[in-house]
Amino acid sequence: GILEKTRLCLIKKLLPHLEDRRKYHHEFVSSTSFHGVHNIVQTRSKTRKGLWLLVVAGCLAVVIWQICCRFIYYFSWPTTTTVVVQYVENIQFPAVTFCNLNRFQAHAVSNLKVIFLIWNIVSAILQKFAMEDKYYQELNDFLAGNQNFSIKEFTRKNGFYLNSSTLLECDFFGKPCYPQDFEHVFTEYGNCFTFNHNDLSARRVSLSGRGLHLLFDVQQDQFTDEPALGYTDAGITFVIHSPQELPRFDGLGLLTPVGTHAQVAIRQLKSIIQEYPWGECKPDIKLQYHQIYSTNGCLLECKARYIQDWCGCLPFILPGNGTECDLLKFYKCVYPAVYDIEIKGLCTVGTHNSTCPAPCEETDYPTTVTYSSFGGEKAIKYFSAKVNKSPEYIRQNLVQIEIKYHDLSYKITQQQKALTISELLADVGGQLGLFCGASMITIIELLEYIFTNFCWMCIFLLLKAPEMPQWNNPSQNQPTHKEKKRGIQEC
Repeated sequence: GILEKTRLCLIKKLLPHLEDRRKYHHEFVSSTSFHGVHNIVQTRSKTRKGLWLLVVAGCLAVVIWQICCRFIYYFSWPTTTTVVVQYVENIQFPAVTFCNLNRFQAHAVSNLKVIFLIWNIVSAILQKFAMEDKYYQELNDFLAGNQNFSIKEFTRKNGFYLNSSTLLECDFFGKPCYPQDFEHVFTEYGNCFTFNHNDLSARRVSLSGRGLHLLFDVQQDQFTDEPALGYTDAGITFVIHSPQELPRFDGLGLLTPVGTHAQVAIRQLKSIIQEYPWGECKPDIKLQYHQIYSTNGCLLECKARYIQDWCGCLPFILPGNGTECDLLKFYKCVYPAVYDIEIKGLCTVGTHNSTCPAPCEETDYPTTVTYSSFGGEKAIKYFSAKVNKSPEYIRQNLVQIEIKYHDLSYKITQQQKALTISELLADVGGQLGLFCGASMITIIELLEYIFTNFCWMCIFLLLKAPEMPQWNNPSQNQPTHKEKKRGIQEC
């Protein structure tokens, strides 16, 4: 009974008669805002009908092709790069980290070769280092007899230091600066010192051509370079970086040899990278021990986590608050762990799916460096009297460095989406309007027409469903004797 009532309801109220359906189709074709369709129906000439059918079909094919091309282009995640130069009245001065190419002083210890080997094992965390087999026995003997030896404290006390005897002159924007204005930091060069650390608000310049002026005494008489281990240079190496970032010397340091005056002109370059899938950055990544995200800082923290898990200690040149590794841990666990991290690629850099993807915003300082021989004859005599050293000592030990802005401007290199959602919709709408005269209203009309016909089809199938034979229960389909007799009488 319920099924019959449903059938009657569908027939009377939802399913129109065949004539009404034909009338609905004719009215839709005649009144739709999809241009050209009504010409096919209303034109009586078969030739014109055929021509208009070809025109509408061709335009529809072109529209579909163009829209598919735009969607394919959009989902290829294209980008464009814009470069903007912005001039300002004052600009932030970067941080500059200085290191002496001589890592240790000559008076430190007699067996400096072993100290250099130990330091290479420590600095291998920052820079790859391969140790030759011939040094293993000597290193093992030293470690066995000096288990409480701290390479960190040894480097801090006997490495390069910054005081009035090594920093002879310091001037920042016309005002004197002193060794206490520099922050100590460990790098692969041992003791290094950073000027303008932590982004001090006072470190801003308002005139181009002036900046930081320094005069160093590298004290070559204290050099302990070991040519067999690759230490062959004398001078000052430095790197210019953002105040919130750690210095990175691996391939980025600038070298100023002794007896040289280096003039460094810098520019500020800001790079803005789109997040994935347009670019390779991931804006949700935060670092635990650094204010801003950088690939170098992320890489150091990644190595620190793995070494902390494997060795139960933390190297002092990596960020973190773990227990400091002693020499035996460095030799037997940390050094092999770093090698394992490199081989297995546990800390990767670059793409969005790597451990440390590219930063979404980064500030670099491209430099232009010019060199000249330090001082003329009068200058040599002046500095010789000032520091009470011979002219030969001046030529062999002094390094002068000037760092200044080329001009008060910064360049912004920004990666942008080549096609946004609004531009995609505009392209689709333009193609529809150009070839078919269609709009959003037309799309709604077509959707309404399709939906109406779909409902009619569903109702038609529902009406036909009860008349289908019940294949699963054939006994119920066989009429009884009384039903046959009643059927014959009704007939």
